[in-house]
Amino acid sequence: MQSRADFYTASPDALKAMIALETAVSKLPLEKSLIELVKLRASQINGCAFCIDMHTADAIKDGETPRRLFAVTAWREAPFFSDRERAALAWTESLTQLSLTHAPDEDYEMAAAQFTPKEMVDLTVAITTINSWNRLAVGFRKMPQA
Repeated sequence: MQSRADFYTASPDALKAMIALETAVSKLPLEKSLIELVKLRASQINGCAFCIDMHTADAIKDGETPRRLFAVTAWREAPFFSDRERAALAWTESLTQLSLTHAPDEDYEMAAAQFTPKEMVDLTVAITTINSWNRLAVGFRKMPQA
């Protein structure tokens, strides 16, 4: 697949805003491992090879097990995830596929049972941010290093 424009150099001001948002997400008081699972799951749904590669590597570097990472695509069936992680993954899927799901009450209630209102907003901002990165990377065909 041919890469398209380099979005970092094509619009430095837009990327400064994205980087500022990503920096804010990295400072949110949610578990880093949970955020990496969310980033991985959204990237899988969006078909973002660059982000899947990056967030898998980041998660492993931070101590995540390959077994759990391999199971993220089947998290509903796999016994490796906590109720909090399951709620975050369900909310991630709902918001990532918003045009199909319309963020159903069931997914919201599952997440709200595991996260405070502040954490729900923080989680939603993290999901929104990775979806934005996915759209840049997929749209401009940013590829992982071979």
